[in-house]
This record gives sequence, C-alpha cells and structure tokens, in this order.
Amino acid sequence: MYMQRPSLPAELQPLQASVQYNCHISDARHASDYTLCIYLLKMREYYRWENGYSFSAELPHDDVGIWLTEREAFWETLEDQEFAPVEIAGRSYDPFDADAINQALKEHGLLYSAGYGNKLKPQFVLARLEKSVRKNNYRIYVSAEEYARDLAAPPAMSQTGRIFIRRESLRRMLWERIQEWRWSKPDNAMGRAIRCYDFENDPDGALEHMTETEIDTLILHEIGEVEAGEILGSSWQEMLSSFPRSRLELMSRAVRDHLADALSTLPRLIAQQHPPSLHFYFANLSGIRRELYPALLNAYEQWVKCGDSGELERQISNGKDHWTRLAAELLQLHESRVKTVWRDMESLIERKSL
Repeated sequence: MYMQRPSLPAELQPLQASVQYNCHISDARHASDYTLCIYLLKMREYYRWENGYSFSAELPHDDVGIWLTEREAFWETLEDQEFAPVEIAGRSYDPFDADAINQALKEHGLLYSAGYGNKLKPQFVLARLEKSVRKNNYRIYVSAEEYARDLAAPPAMSQTGRIFIRRESLRRMLWERIQEWRWSKPDNAMGRAIRCYDFENDPDGALEHMTETEIDTLILHEIGEVEAGEILGSSWQEMLSSFPRSRLELMSRAVRDHLADALSTLPRLIAQQHPPSLHFYFANLSGIRRELYPALLNAYEQWVKCGDSGELERQISNGKDHWTRLAAELLQLHESRVKTVWRDMESLIERKSL
C-alpha cells in the first residue's frame, strides 16, 4: 500500500531541504562503509521511506533500480561538499548546533538531532516531536514522523544527558528483523520475542505494541551509554576518533555497549521480569558483541531452559566489572600514542572475551 508522506508547511520546507541536503552529504561520504548486502537492504528501506510505501507493500523492482542508480550518481556530486547551514525563518544555524535549532523549533512541534554514529558518520534527523519527558537526570525526546533523515537512521542516540528515541526508525528496524526471521523461522531469541505478540492475527497492532515496549528498552540502553560515558570520560571518544575505520573501532564500541548494558539495560530488564524484551535483547546481540561475550549467551540459554535468572544476574554483575576494567586498559594503551598499539588493543579485547 502506498502512503503519502507527511509534509511540512511551506515556510518550513527550506528547513527540511537543508537538513535533507546534509543527510545526502553524509550518505555520499559513508555509503561505502556497508557490505554490499547490507547496503542494498538499507537502500530498499530508504526508498520505502522516501516514497511513502507501507512496510507490507511490495516495492516496484524496476523503479527501485532506477532510483538507486540516480541516487548514487547524485551522491558522487556531493562527496566533497561541506555541510550546509540549517535554515529556519530566514536565519542560519550550524548543523551541529542542535540546542539552538531545537529552541527555534519549539513552537512548531519539531525535533532536530545531530551527532556521530558508527565509524563517525554524521547523522541528522528532523521529525515531529511526540513527547519530551524527564527521567532522573535525563531529558528524553521521542519523535514520530520523520521529515528528513539519512541512510543509517539509528533508532536512538544519547548526548550529554539527552536521549533521542526515533519511533519511526524503531518500527522500521523491528519490521526488518521480523521479516528476516520469517525467511526460515528458526527457533531462536527473535522467534521467542515475536511469539510474545499477536503477529498472526493483528500484525499492525502487534508491531505497534512491540515498538512501544522496545522504546523503554532503548531508553535503558541510552541511559547506560550516558553512565558509561561518565565513567570513561572524554578520552574514550577521542580514542575512537583516532582509529581508522577498522575492526578495532567496532570492537571498542562493542566493549562500551556491553558496559552500558551491564550498567542499565540488563539489570532493569531482569528486575522487570519481562520476557519479550529479554528475548529481543538477545536477538540483537550479534556480530562482534556476540563474539566478545559468549558467557552472557550461555546464561540466557540457561534462563530459557530453566526459567532461573540467577546465572544471568551473576553474569551481569561480573560483566560490569570486567568491561569497566577492559575499557580502562584500552585507554591506558591508547595514551601511549603509538599507532602499532592498535593491534595489541585488538588482541587484548579478543583475549578478554567472556
């Protein structure tokens, strides 16, 4: 089914255009970061968003191919361009000055976010602000329809006590994971998470229910990211910024992710005793994060078989101390400023997988 994408009033369309232009520049510089398979999957979903197709709609194959060719040709013209100022009511803002931009957007019910994702890819989004709440020391923003976005579109981001949750991106990510599972329907964590919802009889309602549930999990993880940042300090980001686009960067990010989840996500999920969220957490424990922490997966499997969370709780407690120490050791190695130490840091992470 085709769905018309929401549009902004005419006076705000220059804002939308300037944000989307910066998204295109970021994509032009970083589209090659993905493997071919992941790239093509992301581009199909980008086409779906940009052209207003629902998740269940079959995309027109020939049109997608033409669009893909044209988009790649357009990106080639942008690789060397500088990011443009964000235009609001005739005034220009630095595209990374999200605070000033959001102040100007308050009366319009919009939310703007700018930051850096994996491999230091600049990421921008302009969306409708659904709600803003304060939780402990954190200001949490949840956005709905997105008017401008880049290819990556992560569902969450944290910045100095502020947490941004993108409902539309989360729904898209969940739908992709559900479709991927349906190809072969393995008996795994993803299947267990899906079976907690009524996707057979009410797929749209189930997807909305799952999205609402996982927004809470995303908030827990982002709180953990902030807490991990307070422990690691600014030196951690400086260290990541100095790495080439390499396995070492991914490994280091995985270390921080495990620390964040040991600090916030997993303790709260265990305390809540909410199986759908725990199953989905482990369904997303993949790639390097999975490689580095097989002991956590073993504890999860024991919980699935026995219903006893004791081993999970012990593993989370051990992990909190382990990942904190490992991150500190990485920072100490980095402070030597010897480039050859990167190989030693990779080896250190591999030796100290749990």
